[in-house]
Amino acid sequence: MEKQVRRAPRLDLDGVLLLDKPKDITSNDALIRAKRLFNAKKAGHTGTLDPFATGLLPLCFGEATKFSQDLLDADKTYDTVVKLGKVTDTGDTEGLVLRTAKVPSLTLSDIETVLDRFRGAIKQVPPMYSALKRDGKPLYEYAREGITVERAARDVIIHELRLVDWQMPFMTLSVTCSKGTYIRVLGADIGEAIGCGAHLVALRRTRVGELSLSDAIELELLQNASGDGASLASQFLKPVDWLLAQSPAVTLDEALAKRYRHGQRLSPVKEGIDVPQGAGRYRIYGPEGVFLGTAKLRDDGILAPERLVALREH
Repeated sequence: MEKQVRRAPRLDLDGVLLLDKPKDITSNDALIRAKRLFNAKKAGHTGTLDPFATGLLPLCFGEATKFSQDLLDADKTYDTVVKLGKVTDTGDTEGLVLRTAKVPSLTLSDIETVLDRFRGAIKQVPPMYSALKRDGKPLYEYAREGITVERAARDVIIHELRLVDWQMPFMTLSVTCSKGTYIRVLGADIGEAIGCGAHLVALRRTRVGELSLSDAIELELLQNASGDGASLASQFLKPVDWLLAQSPAVTLDEALAKRYRHGQRLSPVKEGIDVPQGAGRYRIYGPEGVFLGTAKLRDDGILAPERLVALREH
């Protein structure tokens, strides 16, 4: 009788992995692979990248998932290459060509005049090839069936739109934008404004909020690293509070930390808590620098617990 090999129990791991997602895999596939390498119980990504896109994909493990919404809501920065003169149904290289057109003769001034129309607050119609749902069904499923449904335009903000290189029919752009912005749509709309249509031939995410691609590891390097899940986690996972580095820190003594962990509001003035700034979010630490979670300092001066993290026994 063949003996079954028992799999090691999954690990309670807490932290953040900055992954440089390769081309031609989904964000969920990248998450599954990383989760398997770490043998982790719980993990999630913080906003998808298209399969053809590469770049920064923050993955949250364990208690870090409590703060993943912050990254979903954060501004993003992308480098992209737009090819003028060809429109595809997906807005990128993976789609079917819908039409082609001659690219007009353009000066640098012409291009900047068009780009300026897309800087600041703009409206975008989400693409049919997207994960947005209508009646519980993703739009891309309708698109694959040849069905187009009406989509309402959404407000987004293009904080920066910079022309990096220009060798027609290709334009290389750097884009910093608000959540919910589709770079594929931006590229296509720029092409329409020029009068010849366009699609993306490359897309790479370089920043998510304060997180940078320069700190990320390639999936292939992670797969080739030696060690078990715990060893890999100690090498590559950033601590949970690394996501909150932009928030000031408050340290509590043992008694106040206990009250905080029971969800009690604290008064910095009455209890002598050193709060470095005004109203806003704070990282909360207990004795010996143990990260406990976050709290909001209200306008009335009360420090209210926001998100608490579980303290693991290691």
